[in-house]
Amino acid sequence: MSIADNLLKYKNELEQDAVQLIAVSKYQEASAVLEAYNAGQRVFGENIVQELVEKQAELPKDIEWHLIGHLQTNKVKYIAPFISLIQSVDSLKLLIEINKQATKNKRVIDCLLQIYIADEDTKFGLGYDEAIDLLRSEEFAAMKNVRITGLMGIASNNAQEKQTLDEFTELKVLFDGIKVSFFRKDDRFKELSMGMSGDYKLAVEAGSTMVRVGSNIFGKRKIKHWKEEA
Repeated sequence: MSIADNLLKYKNELEQDAVQLIAVSKYQEASAVLEAYNAGQRVFGENIVQELVEKQAELPKDIEWHLIGHLQTNKVKYIAPFISLIQSVDSLKLLIEINKQATKNKRVIDCLLQIYIADEDTKFGLGYDEAIDLLRSEEFAAMKNVRITGLMGIASNNAQEKQTLDEFTELKVLFDGIKVSFFRKDDRFKELSMGMSGDYKLAVEAGSTMVRVGSNIFGKRKIKHWKEEA
């Protein structure tokens, strides 16, 4: 199947549940992204800052770029001028830097707090208590150029369906609690990004509003010359 056919399959399925498809274009050539763009996709997710910057410069400017991989503070300045959503905010230190660079660019940058939900040491993310502490902090209260619009989480790899569903469900409970406690009057806090190619159906069942799908749309990854240090 073509990229367009793959996209249509996911779009038709996800739109029934009002879930947004993030096409993960990491390690894909710009031409593949353009093929998806021409098929109607406008939202793309990238993990690596250098790769994202190069594609953003080359591809149509109405693309909505999401940074979904671990982000180092010293790389924020490269994406601050154009990024639509940073899904992977995993520390107060990083959020402070995003606010700083957003201020320099006279922008407000939308962010998701990445929550650690996996039973693995290799995943990034805030613990539940850390997320609450961040939202209660004086530093966060003083920020004017970032906007928290929801949460993101990555489930354990190769887990049984019950464990995966439990992880997603617990994140939804946290999302609901944070919404009531901190964003009751803020309609922009509405996104729960969880679910990828192998587990997106469980994520949607648990309440996801965004799913991140890559190889099932684009096929095998093509380029691997960027260092994975985004």
